[in-house]
Amino acid sequence: MADHPDVEASAKPVAASIEASSLRDQLATIKLALGTSPIRKHLLWACVGIVAVIVATSIGQVLLNRWNEPFYDALARRDMQGFLHQLLVFAAIAGGLVVLNVGQTWLDQRIRLKLREALTLDLIGEWMRPARAFRLANAGAIGVNPDQRLQQDAGHLSDLSTGLGIGLLQSLILLVSFVGVLWSLSSGFVFHIGGYSLAIPGYMVWAAILYAGTASWLSWLVGRPLIRFNSDRYTREAELRSSVVRVNENVDAIALAHGEADARRRLELDLGTVLGAMRRIYSAQINLSWVTDTYGWITVVAPILVASPVYFAGDISFGGLMMAVGAFNQVHASLRWFINNIGGIADWRATLMRVADFRIALVETDVLHDTEERITIGENPNGNLTFENLEVASRDGCTKLAKPHVEIRAGERVMITGDPRAGKTLFFRAIAGLWPWGSGRIGMPAGEVPAFVPRKPYFPLGTLREVLNHADAAVSDAEISAVLAEVGLGRLSSSLDRSARWERELSDDEQRLLAFARLVLRQPKWVIIDEALDTFDGATLSRVLSMLEARLADAAILNIGRSQQNIEFFPRSLAIVKDVDRPALKPVRVRAGAIEPPPAVAAAYQET
Repeated sequence: MADHPDVEASAKPVAASIEASSLRDQLATIKLALGTSPIRKHLLWACVGIVAVIVATSIGQVLLNRWNEPFYDALARRDMQGFLHQLLVFAAIAGGLVVLNVGQTWLDQRIRLKLREALTLDLIGEWMRPARAFRLANAGAIGVNPDQRLQQDAGHLSDLSTGLGIGLLQSLILLVSFVGVLWSLSSGFVFHIGGYSLAIPGYMVWAAILYAGTASWLSWLVGRPLIRFNSDRYTREAELRSSVVRVNENVDAIALAHGEADARRRLELDLGTVLGAMRRIYSAQINLSWVTDTYGWITVVAPILVASPVYFAGDISFGGLMMAVGAFNQVHASLRWFINNIGGIADWRATLMRVADFRIALVETDVLHDTEERITIGENPNGNLTFENLEVASRDGCTKLAKPHVEIRAGERVMITGDPRAGKTLFFRAIAGLWPWGSGRIGMPAGEVPAFVPRKPYFPLGTLREVLNHADAAVSDAEISAVLAEVGLGRLSSSLDRSARWERELSDDEQRLLAFARLVLRQPKWVIIDEALDTFDGATLSRVLSMLEARLADAAILNIGRSQQNIEFFPRSLAIVKDVDRPALKPVRVRAGAIEPPPAVAAAYQET
C-alpha cells in the first residue's frame, strides 16, 4: 500500500474510542481461546498437578505450624532430648516441602509456557484467517501494532495470569487450612472488661479478616488507577516501537531527504509520551507503597498483639503462643494476597484488556461486514468474469465502471483505467474480496482462482526457490532460470538456495519483475493486476508483456492502471469513474467504542 498524507489524519480520530469491552467479555474471550486450543489438555493436566502440589504443601505448612508448639515448649523446659527430636521432625517436614516447592516451580513454568503457546497460537490463527489482517488494519487504532499484542502482551498476560492464579490458589488453600487452627486456639477465650465478660468465638480469625480487609480496601482505592496507567503505557510503548521500525525501514529515504532531524523529533516525541506514562505509574506506585509498607511494618507486631490476651491470661503456653502467631501470620498472609499483588493485578487487568479486545476485534471485523450493504460475489458457470451494477462504497462516494454491465471472457486482455483518485486500487481490492462494502455483483469464473498482482508484491521469508514456488507445485531449476532471464533477472539464477530479505535486496522494479516471474511459473488462467506495470520503462514493459504473451497465451489478463498502455496487448479498454453524488459509507460501531470500520480510512487506499 502506498503512503498517503491523509492516512495518519484519518486514522487518528478513532484512536480514543477503542477497547470498551467489559471484564466479563474479556474473560469469556480468553476462555474461548483456551477452550478451543489443541494444547488445552496439556494445560489442564498441569493445572491439576499444581493444585495437588499446593494442597500437599498446605498440609506440610500445617504440620510445620503444629511443630512450633512442641519445639518451643522443649526450649522453655530446657529439654535437650525433646529439642533434638523436634529438629529431626523439622528436617523431615522441611525436606518434603523443598521437594514440593521445586515441583511447584516446575509446574509453574510449564503452565506459563503452555498458556502462552495456546494463547498466541489462537491469536495468530484468528489474525491469519483470510483477509482478517487486512480488515483489522483498517479498523482504526485497535488494528495498530498487532505485533505487540501477539508477542509482548500475550506473553506478559500468560506470566501474570500464571503467577497471580497460582498465588491466589495457594492463599485460598492456606487460608482454609489455618483458619481452623486459629479458630481453635482462640475459641474459648473470654475478654474481661470493666467487670463484664465478652466471649468472641474465634476472635483471632475475625481480627485477621478485619486487619487484612481494611488494608485490601485501602490498597484497591489507591492502586486502582494503575489499570488505566498501565494500559496507556503499553499503548505508548507500541507507538514508540512502531516509529522506530518505520524509521529503520525508510533509512534510505530519510538520508536522501536529510530528514534525520524530523525523524529524531518524532522519536523524541514518542519517547516523551512513554516517559510521561511511566511517571504516572511510578507516582501511583509510590502512593500505593504508603499503604502497603505501613501495613507491612504493623504486621511485625500485629500477630503478637492479637494473641497476647490469650497468653497473658494463661490459656496457652509460650509454644502455643508461637503456634498462634504462626497461624495468624498464615491466615493474614492469605488474606493480604490482594494487598501484595495490587500492582500485578492492575498490570494483569490492563494486559487482559489489550489481548482480549484484540481478539474481540478480530472476530467482530467479520460481524462488521454484515452491518453495511455488501457487494455480492458469486460464480459464473460459463467461466466468464462479470460486473453487474457494481458500486464500491467509500467515504468519498462510490467507485464504479462507466458501463453498468460488463462481461470479460476467458483469454481476453483488458485495460481498466480511470482518473486520479477514481478509486482504481479500491476497485482492485473489491474484486479480490478484501473490500466488501458497496452494492452490485461480481461474478467470478467458476472453478478458477485468479492471481492478483498488487502494486507492491509480497515475498515470504526463505530461499529464492521457496519465494518462487511457495504457492504451487515445485518447478525445475531450468524453468526458473529461463523465466528469470526473460524478465531481466538472470543474475539471480545462482541464488535460488540463498535466503534473504528480497524486498530489501531488490529495487522496487526488480521486486515487481520477480513477482511477474513468480506469476508465470504459477500458470494461472486469470490474472488481475493493480498498477504493477505502470512504473516500468518502455523496454522493461515490452519484455514483461512478451513473456506474458508467450507463457500465459490462454490466460485472461486485466490490468488496472493509470493510462492506456500497449493497445496491441490490451485491445479492450474499460473506464473507472467516481460518483461523488452517491451516499458515502458511514462508520458503524459493532459495540460501543470497540472498533471503527474501514470507511474512516478508505481514502488511504485510493491513489493520488
